Formats: sequence, C-alpha cells, structure tokens
Amino acid sequence: MMRDNIVNRRVLLGLFAGLAVAPASAGAAPATGKSATGEAPLAQRLADYVFSASLADLDAATVERAKVHLLDSLGCGIAAFEEPTVRAVRELALANGGNAATIIGTGRQASLEWAAFANGAGIRADDINDFYVGRQNAHPSDNIACCLAAAQAANASGAEFLLAMLLAYEIECRFLDAGALDDHGWDHPNYALISGALAAGRLMKLSPPQLAEAVNLALSGHVAMDQTRLGTLSNWKGLAGPEAARNAIFAVQLARAGITGPSPIFEGAAGFFKQVSGPLKIDTKTFGGRGRRFRIHDCFIKSYPAQAQTQTAIPAAAKVAGAVGDLSRIRSIEVKSTHMGWLMAGSTPERWAPRTSETADHSLPYIVARAMLDRTITPASYSPGALRDPKAAALLRLITVHEDSALTAMAPRQPNSVTATLDDGRVITERVDDLPGFSGRPMQREDAEAKFQRNAKSILKAGQIERISESVWSLDRAASVSDLIKSMIITTSQPSP
Repeated sequence: MMRDNIVNRRVLLGLFAGLAVAPASAGAAPATGKSATGEAPLAQRLADYVFSASLADLDAATVERAKVHLLDSLGCGIAAFEEPTVRAVRELALANGGNAATIIGTGRQASLEWAAFANGAGIRADDINDFYVGRQNAHPSDNIACCLAAAQAANASGAEFLLAMLLAYEIECRFLDAGALDDHGWDHPNYALISGALAAGRLMKLSPPQLAEAVNLALSGHVAMDQTRLGTLSNWKGLAGPEAARNAIFAVQLARAGITGPSPIFEGAAGFFKQVSGPLKIDTKTFGGRGRRFRIHDCFIKSYPAQAQTQTAIPAAAKVAGAVGDLSRIRSIEVKSTHMGWLMAGSTPERWAPRTSETADHSLPYIVARAMLDRTITPASYSPGALRDPKAAALLRLITVHEDSALTAMAPRQPNSVTATLDDGRVITERVDDLPGFSGRPMQREDAEAKFQRNAKSILKAGQIERISESVWSLDRAASVSDLIKSMIITTSQPSP
C-alpha cells in the first residue's frame, strides 16, 4: 500500500506540473532528460556552461577585474581577523579539524566546508566587500572563500581559480538580474548556493552530470529565509553568505562521491521556481565568455563599511556637516534615497534606534548621523560606545528618510541627498550620485591597493601587504594558489589556538 501511495503521489505531482510521468521503479535515478520544450533542465544547462568554459574566454580586462575584486575581498577578510564573530567562527573551524584547506591568516587547515565558512565570515564581517545591483542586490564575493578552498584542495592553478571565480560571479549576478527572492520572503544567498556549487565543482573537476547534481543537492536542503535582513539584525546577517559557500562545497563533495539530489530542482512541481523564486528566465547562451562580456564588470566595490544603498549618503552627510559647522544649529535633516535605499535602510523603526552593529550598518539615519559627527564611516562607527553616543541620538531624532523616484530612476547608480535646515531657516543640501568603485567608475589597480592598505594596515606590516598584492596581481601565472595563501599568514597578531 505504501508503495502504491508513493507512485500515485509522483503521478499527481507530474500532472500538476504539466509533465508526463511514469511510475518510477525502486532506486531509479532522478530524471535529468529534456523538458516538454526540448530544453535540458536548468541545472544541466548551468553545468554545461561551467564545464565548457575555457581560460581562452578570459580577456585581459576581465582577468584584471577579477584580481581587483579578489584583492579587495582578501583585504576585507584580513581587516576583520580579530573581530569577535570572525574569531569565534575560526576557532570552531579549527576545533573541528580537517586538513583540506587553510584558514586565512593562520597557516592552519580545516575541512573544506569549515574553511569556506570561516574565510567567508571574514570577507563579509565589516560589510565593505563588493556588491551587485540587479532586481535584487547581493555580494558576489561571497563565492570567493568557496572557490579558494576548492582551488587549494584540487591544486588548481591561479588561472583556473580566477576562471571559477568569474563563473561564480557571472551565475549569481544573472540570477540576481532574473528575480528578487526577497519578494517571496527568501534571502539572496540562495543564489550563491548555485554559483558556489558550480564554481567549486569546476575546480574539483566534476563532470557535467556531477555538476548538475551538486546544484540539486545544494538547493534542496539549504534554502535561506529573508528574516535575516529584517527587524533587528543579528550576526547571521554577515554569516548567511558564508553559510551558502559552506553548503555549496559540501554538496560538491557529495556529488563527486556519486550522491544524487532531487531533479529537476528548478522546474519540478515542488522545486525552486515553484517554492522559492517564482518563474525565472535564465538563458545560459547569453552568459559571459566566448566574446560576451562578464557581469563582474558591472559589480560595485564599496568605499565604506555600510549597506550598499547608503554609500553615497556618507560623503553627502559629511559635506553638509562641514558646511554647517555647529551641528547644534540643525533643526531637521531630510535624506532622500532610492526605493531600495529607503526599503532596506530607512523604512523601519529599528533603523532609528539600532542596538546592534549589524542593524546600524544597514541604517540610513544612523549612518548619516554618524557621518555628520565623524565626517566618515569606519568599523569603529558601530562600536558599543558609538551606538550609545547621545550626540548621534540627538541627530537621529531630526532625521527623516524618503524615497525619491528621480533617484530610483538613476539605477544602477545609488544616489542619496542629505538636506539640513538650520535655526535661521538656511537650507544646505548635498547630493552624491556615485563613488569610485561603482558601475561606470570601476576601481583601478591603484584604487584597490589603496583600499587594501587602509583595510590591512592595522593587522599586517607594510612588506607583507606588498607581498599579498604581488601574489594577487601575478595569480594568473601561478601554478597554484598556495603562494597567495602562504602570503596571508598573519604574524603581527596572535592567531587563534
């Protein structure tokens, strides 16, 4: 009777999805054949794209862009090395053992999944790593820790690592262009499950069927909720992306061992499209490579440790404060932002009374107040003392945040304007539309080195900063990623035991 019920359920689900399904025999492999339209399932098309990608697809400008984003991300991770959450995750990773991949900064190894998680936690900790603006925003550099662990384990060359990194960026950005998961209550690292599994699988030399299974396995058991980004934000805000990397590389190991996952994971009657994202149009034939432009060229690099849409508000607020001088003269402050800036950083009460650093760095009113006081934003802007500062609290009471449709229409630029009205009726307004590192104003090598220097100088000596930079710029000629990893062992502070 139970066997009949299982068969009947499969038939009903198949009819519900508009597919012809025959009763399956016990132990049969999941279906991976073509759909009624004649197309292979999306997981297989993605696998074929990744498997067929070639180092010859990479032009010099794209390789340089990958290096810039890599150096930037490594600087973010090094800067956060001593932060409590990063340290806690690193200690857990080392305590769990393993000798597959190195924890950045320590010279010690852990399992692939723990290394990806711990290194990703550092890259994301200060919210100053790169981002992409599609129908939903996300941080493609969440994929780097996953790729680095896989490259080390597979003894892949530096060029192979850069190709896998570019493929991960391409895939995640294409999904971000296709649909906004938060419209359905889900979080953007779900897309990083897909990109991370495919990129790490490429490095670990999976076949196309195994790559598709890695996607099936990564998605089927690890879907992330958007509650991570709502209300009072927690440590998990910076760990959800690293967790996607951890789950992706775990799925790769399962697929390499011959483990299969639910299929078709996207198009199935209870698959990703039905349960999570809604219908998405993903055409792998338009993806980067073979003369087509890679999406990494459209990614942004942040100047400040703050949420993406708040970046331009920081110099705008600093300019207003400089013009005002005595901030006690201000009677009101109006911040105009894009729809996404208002929604993500200025639409809920928690943003006016942030109790955690994670909430504060996603708060337009707090960031504007702090930037007016300090003329900039740094990780110290979110310290307990800064969060309790009565001067900041006084400014917060004066701030309102509104969406401006004209600013929204400027996407993918992320403009903000800040207006202060003084006690004598005078009005001072500053608007900043973009910054170096934004799409259309990409950071060049010297910009990336300057930011890396700012991020790493409190942790590393000058000579080591130069060695890491040199390892990144020559990575496409390196036989492996081992020299880059060795260059990042931190000697100016004590790594975790």
